[in-house]
Amino acid sequence: MRIIIILILLPLWCLAEGELKIVDGDTIHLDGHKIRFSGIDTPEINQMCKKDEIDIPCGEMAKELLIKKIGNTVPICILEDKDQYGRMLGECYIEEESLSSYLVREGFAFAYTKYSKKFVEDELFAIKNKSGMWSMDFIFPWDFRKNKYKYK
Repeated sequence: MRIIIILILLPLWCLAEGELKIVDGDTIHLDGHKIRFSGIDTPEINQMCKKDEIDIPCGEMAKELLIKKIGNTVPICILEDKDQYGRMLGECYIEEESLSSYLVREGFAFAYTKYSKKFVEDELFAIKNKSGMWSMDFIFPWDFRKNKYKYK
């Protein structure tokens, strides 16, 4: 009985059509709704990383990676809740692949363990393979927002 209730309610919380705007690596606007990917955090759009003492625009790179992955497809988003800023929280998919999982495995998003442990395995994969930001010196986005500028 519980599974039937979930399956009946799920379509009420899905968005899969409309105008799409990619704001940054973990926020999109879809059909007039601001959607923040839950369980992950990407670098801020103006955030820089360093590799061989060269500044790398890792915030822009996260956004560009998302743009490339989405292409001309409109993602399907399963919405969960709203955050303190009024954005919908959810997980979005392209061809049944989680965009959040993809971004974390590529090393341009982090498992936001303060809120969810869902993407920890993806992050361990990225760390092991030195993917994306894991091959650079970086500041975690939550520390960057608090002005704690210590490179990892």
